[in-house]
Amino acid sequence: MESGGRSSRVTAAPTDIAFRIMHRRHTPRTAALRAALRVAVALAFALAAGCGRPAEPDAAMLTQWVRTWYGAVRVERLSPPVASRVLAYATTALYAGMVAANPELPPVAGKVNGLDSLPRADRPRDHDMTITAVEAERVVMDSLLAGSLPTTRSSVARLADSLVDARVEAGVSTRTRERSAALGRAVGLAIVAWSRRDGFDATRGRPYVAPEGPALWKNDAPANTFATQNMSGTSEMVALDNPANQLRPGAASDRGLILSRPKSAATRDLPAVNMSGAAEPYWRENRPFVLARWDECQAAPHPPYSTDSASEFYAAAKRVHDVRATLTDEQRTIALYWADNGGESGTPVGHWLSIASLIIREQRIPGPAAARIAMATALAQADAFIAAFGYKYTINLIRPRMYIRRVIDPKWEPLIPTPPFPEYPSAHSTQSAAAAVTLTSFVGPAAFDDSTSISIGHTVRHFEDPRAAANEAGISRIYGGIHYPFGDLNGRALGACIGEKVIARFPATPIR
Repeated sequence: MESGGRSSRVTAAPTDIAFRIMHRRHTPRTAALRAALRVAVALAFALAAGCGRPAEPDAAMLTQWVRTWYGAVRVERLSPPVASRVLAYATTALYAGMVAANPELPPVAGKVNGLDSLPRADRPRDHDMTITAVEAERVVMDSLLAGSLPTTRSSVARLADSLVDARVEAGVSTRTRERSAALGRAVGLAIVAWSRRDGFDATRGRPYVAPEGPALWKNDAPANTFATQNMSGTSEMVALDNPANQLRPGAASDRGLILSRPKSAATRDLPAVNMSGAAEPYWRENRPFVLARWDECQAAPHPPYSTDSASEFYAAAKRVHDVRATLTDEQRTIALYWADNGGESGTPVGHWLSIASLIIREQRIPGPAAARIAMATALAQADAFIAAFGYKYTINLIRPRMYIRRVIDPKWEPLIPTPPFPEYPSAHSTQSAAAAVTLTSFVGPAAFDDSTSISIGHTVRHFEDPRAAANEAGISRIYGGIHYPFGDLNGRALGACIGEKVIARFPATPIR
């Protein structure tokens, strides 16, 4: 096969159309087949070790990289689409490095758009898979994080060095280390070249003017909604009446110092999320990783815009309004738990890769298989953002805050900040469904305890399987007041389609 705190039990979102689309029936026979598949995968990798193949990487390495990626995205304050691109290439580099040292692993080249070939070892026994993977990862991350903070780059270097040193201490010879590192660097450079042909550079720095019209989105977020809204990614203003913005002697922290030094507006590759602007209006021009084109999976049409109180559109907005007024403690917890805001977290992509690594560790999945699962999950999310943002800026649908304040209640505010891009469809719902469908194809309907967000103040939450988590992530946007129900449900269906496309390219099958 290629590749805390006290738990609170969570009940999945109420059954609805999207839930039925996503949640396939898993019989005992299906569960038994999946268990047998995992045994076969483990056996395939175990047998490989005795056939002249390099030693298998420890799956714990994936967990270490996931934590580093999550921290980098958070500290660099990346927007979710930019984070999805970074992590798609990062996970691909890690797995492709393993494939290079073990050509019997299912390939990456020829399976993703625009990548026809990658270097491979002629004599696998002369290479160490871990070192090859680490060096490929190092090269790719050095390229992707070229404009990042020094502390971000050093965290990547420290992890890479420690992983290589551990292999040397385990007995890898100097000659094998050098050959493996050289092969890994060659793989990394090939992936960097591939990344530079994806159209991302052409989307940088282009002006965007939101179209006008009663049904169309504009960023109307009030500055005082955000904890850090006195500062954007490109400018800052000190509000003297806000004690949190005053650095007093003895109260300064490294986090505070980072936040008080915004990135330059000239930063192209790693722009900080700017809640007062329009995030990534040209994202659909990026080359998808698996989809044939950004709109290969079709988003269902939303209800026609209307201010008539008898219309379907009005009813959807009224539901968002009423939910906000009657939020239970559990619904509030769900909304905040899945917020995954850029600048405050590892974004939804980092969250779902963390979930994948938690399940991988629980199921003791071998290293190469673990890396392949993480890569497929990241690719599904990256394509989900390309598709969702393609529809968002094609349709430009008004957000609930603007509609509700205009038509229903002029003083209404959502629970969580409205993101700086159009409503339809919910990107959170789309990418969560894509991740869950892809991940489930590898690990089955696995229950797990999600401890990802402990570092940002959330307790551990229990989920019966990835699809239940994705459904909760989707409905969290209704509870938060930033999406209509149809934006969530149709986003889930769109994401499920994208997940199926990824599974078709990267099926969960053992090595033959």
